[in-house]
Amino acid sequence: MSDPIIALVLLALLLTLLASGIWVALALMMTAFVAIVAFSNTSGGLVLATTIWGHSHSWALAALPLFILMGEILLRSRLSQDMFSGLAPWLGRAPGRLLHVNILGCAIFAAVSGSSAATAATIGRMSVPELTDRGYPERLIIGTLAGSATLGLLIPPSIILIVYGVATEQSIARLFVAGILPGLMLVLMFAAYVAVRAIMDPDLIPPAPQRVALREKLAASRRLIPVVLLIAGVIGSIYTGVASPTDAAALGVVLSIVLAFFTGGFGFAQLKEAFISATRTSCMIAFILIGAAFLSISMGFTGLPRNLAAWIGGFGLSPYALLAALTLFFIVLGCFLDGISVVVLTTSIILPMVEAVGIDPLWFGIYLVIVVEMSQITPPVGFNLFVIQGLTGIDILRVARAALPFFMLLLLGLALIVIFPQIVTLLPNAM
Repeated sequence: MSDPIIALVLLALLLTLLASGIWVALALMMTAFVAIVAFSNTSGGLVLATTIWGHSHSWALAALPLFILMGEILLRSRLSQDMFSGLAPWLGRAPGRLLHVNILGCAIFAAVSGSSAATAATIGRMSVPELTDRGYPERLIIGTLAGSATLGLLIPPSIILIVYGVATEQSIARLFVAGILPGLMLVLMFAAYVAVRAIMDPDLIPPAPQRVALREKLAASRRLIPVVLLIAGVIGSIYTGVASPTDAAALGVVLSIVLAFFTGGFGFAQLKEAFISATRTSCMIAFILIGAAFLSISMGFTGLPRNLAAWIGGFGLSPYALLAALTLFFIVLGCFLDGISVVVLTTSIILPMVEAVGIDPLWFGIYLVIVVEMSQITPPVGFNLFVIQGLTGIDILRVARAALPFFMLLLLGLALIVIFPQIVTLLPNAM
């Protein structure tokens, strides 16, 4: 059986299992088990056991539940309400109004966590209840969250850029700098889309509040001070080198608890609820991560990613044709694997063919991250879609439909950096 047919068979199996309503993690594990038993000579049970053990005590992943806990604390305190109350006077009359808080919040938190899953979980816990209570449409609430959360892979510090830099011997500092302008470009594109939707269909957005005087806006902005202190403490500890992302996540939890108690409306009962809810959410995401890790390792044993990459390389394509083929390849591969696994399993095969046609490896790293971002919200099996489904209880197909416009915006952003590579290379070349 050829590799493309094997890929289609496994994709069909995964979609069938998901449609049956079983847990996402179990669907991933069952697909991985079939792949490793049917298309390799390895013991599926042994690989499953070692994968669960090996991926359940990763120090790097410790940041994920800590950031989720920080979001749960903010959700139950006045801090999340204060963030919206402080921003509302400034954004209340802008097209799209408080939907922009989703986009800006994800962009800021992406710079803190470096993880799209943590960004979706944390910002979603704060913003979804607030925006729903204020009457904003579910589709735009979920869409802005799903799309903007992917920025956690691009805006530095980004774990996936570190992995790419190590795998390709590129400067990680230059990769971080290269991700700044594309990240800002995507933030502006998402905000512009929300504004255009609001202008074209004003009934989608709640009515604009009365005009607020500048003095009242500044007075309301005082509510943002605790949130700004929290963000500054977490981001500052990372960028000054005082703390790693995991240490900064722990610092964020401590600061959020102190600020929540200080601002009032938060006690030990709320803290207990935050711990319980964060545990549930973290277990859900961790279970999915273990399933994705098992699927990733099973794909490695079958040799499918390497063989498909080599198959594409055999066509002798031009640079643009090669990028178009690789875009489709990575989007499909992202249905099966997490972003880091995509980079690890394919970079050594793809990079030589990329360099052979004259593509800058630094630029290709940013291109690769944006494509992986797209795969995170690829309907119907993107990882961010699963996270948001778990947070909100909304049907996965409704989440996928809401995320589709932002998938198209990421595709447009990808086209822009292909047409104008200076968006990526300008800042690194100025170093």
